[in-house]
Amino acid sequence: MEAKVTWKSNLSFNGTADTGFTLPLGANPQVGGDNDGFRPMELILIGLAGCTAMDVISILQKKRQKITAFQVTAHAERAEEHPRVFTKILLDYQVAGLDVDEQAVERAIELSETRYCPAQAMLVHSVTINSEYSIMDALP
Repeated sequence: MEAKVTWKSNLSFNGTADTGFTLPLGANPQVGGDNDGFRPMELILIGLAGCTAMDVISILQKKRQKITAFQVTAHAERAEEHPRVFTKILLDYQVAGLDVDEQAVERAIELSETRYCPAQAMLVHSVTINSEYSIMDALP
């Protein structure tokens, strides 16, 4: 796997990887950026949420759960001092569907946390990651 960022101007970059998709990276104007793209730490958090979301929905589908909506929100706290690493992450899974089995949701999250999600496997060595979930008829 390979990824590349190419400088545009100021603190603005385009990022790309093996898939060929491109995404903008930017910074806050207070530090010299143009506020024109994702912050790198946002992408790490999105990567974590996306990694576990793909695992969990795939497992739930294999368990024949009737999921109608699903989202994972990653809430992160950061250190006050540089390098401003994540100090705590909470993954909030929201599952909506018909007769969703709570044990299936718990097991899917557990499998993602302990076996399948490489993003979580890497990050868990440097930051505390907790999770919670809710099951409802529809997402708000």
